[in-house]
Amino acid sequence: MCSRFIRATGAVVLALGAAVAAAAGDAYPNKPIRFIVPAAAGGPTEIVTRLLAERMTQSMGVPVIVEAKPGAGGNIGADTVAKAAPDGYTILMGTIGTNAINQTLYKSMPYQPLKDLVAVTQVVSYPLVVVVNPKLPINSVADLIAYAKSHPGELNRASGGSGTSMHMSGELFNEMAGIKMQHIPYKGSLPALTDVMGGQADLAFDSLVIAQPLIKAGKLRAIAVTGPKRSPAEPDVPSVSETLPGYAMTSWIGVFAPAGTPRPVVDRLQQEIAKALADPKVKAQLTSQAADPVASTPDEFARFTTEETEKWAPVVKASGASVS
Repeated sequence: MCSRFIRATGAVVLALGAAVAAAAGDAYPNKPIRFIVPAAAGGPTEIVTRLLAERMTQSMGVPVIVEAKPGAGGNIGADTVAKAAPDGYTILMGTIGTNAINQTLYKSMPYQPLKDLVAVTQVVSYPLVVVVNPKLPINSVADLIAYAKSHPGELNRASGGSGTSMHMSGELFNEMAGIKMQHIPYKGSLPALTDVMGGQADLAFDSLVIAQPLIKAGKLRAIAVTGPKRSPAEPDVPSVSETLPGYAMTSWIGVFAPAGTPRPVVDRLQQEIAKALADPKVKAQLTSQAADPVASTPDEFARFTTEETEKWAPVVKASGASVS
């Protein structure tokens, strides 16, 4: 009698829980959604987020507000979302830094990416481009390696911040090429590239999305892309791997929500983002800037972020890079 009562009570509780979760999904959203970008305004993460937010505002019927919270390699913005209410109204446009690299790079983390955030969907992947100040006698990857070896310790490379793909792509290059370029972290891609153009920094590994107009204007010289093959957006620019076999660095950004967010809400977000990425105008804007739309499922993206974390941990450790 007692066991039957317990089983019946358990069934009621499970049914009520399922009903509440379903209701949360059905009622969602009914107020503005805050999209946190853990990077400086004007960078590739913010550009893609604003593109999505505009389309999502139209399809979801509520404002989707983009808020930049840069700092500490993206940890400030990511931690804001990790500690937010798990209701789908504060979400993160995470990066390879905030959700894969930082937990190995930083000695102390305010949040645990795989525990405190739930994966929604990977939005895009994109290669970086290696750009140098046009006044330098560096026109290729071979030139860069030769110059670095003949001028040990003199070259410095700017990046959009510690722990970013721009940072670690250079560390991987150092390791594979057997050279040492000094790393200078900036608060975003734009100030980093501005200093490369001005000669305060020598080169950068940065987003093709941001660098492409500056390359076309002759303010930066592109010597290579970091993907495993040439980019359709810059077909005349070779890949690093053509000179340094085995080198490949593809960056990515994706959406995360606080752990505990109801699955129906996570699914609704994924569906709306996938719908936005399938829009011909959105897709055209992304592909023209060398960004490949992905729109993975939550489960696929969760597996991917775990794999990326495991992939980059030994690279970070081998580089000796560490941030307090």
